[in-house]
Amino acid sequence: MKRDYFIVLEQHSDDSTPLLLSDVIEQLAFNEQGLIPVITQDANTKSILMFAWMNKDALEKTLATKRMTYWSRSRQQLWVKGETSGHMQKLVSMSFDCDGDVVLCQVEQQGAACHTGRQSCFYLNVEADKQQVIVKSGTSCTLACTKCRGDRS
Repeated sequence: MKRDYFIVLEQHSDDSTPLLLSDVIEQLAFNEQGLIPVITQDANTKSILMFAWMNKDALEKTLATKRMTYWSRSRQQLWVKGETSGHMQKLVSMSFDCDGDVVLCQVEQQGAACHTGRQSCFYLNVEADKQQVIVKSGTSCTLACTKCRGDRS
């Protein structure tokens, strides 16, 4: 469902007066748990690295520090990507979708993005015609690596 605030923005042109970031954040569609989905993309390769969640605090901390900060649903706490693994994500840009219910962050990724040690969390590739899933390899560290596994949401 489109929200009125974002419907009005459909008519907003590039050369119009910029919007205050704080005003837009207040209009974002955080769910009933206070979370919004975040897609994280490599700023250079444009590969999708991971999907996670942010609450308002995580979003504001990410903007303030330029280090990707998410909400860990399993630990019920803020999670700075790479805090334990060293596989940091530096924020390059942030965008909101047309409905204000998804955040896209482009990052500079250091090391693996996935807790398995892979560059991307999206390594289970579906081959629909063959009705099978191919597990893509390519780890940057071993699957047993405690640094990677410790950075799991």
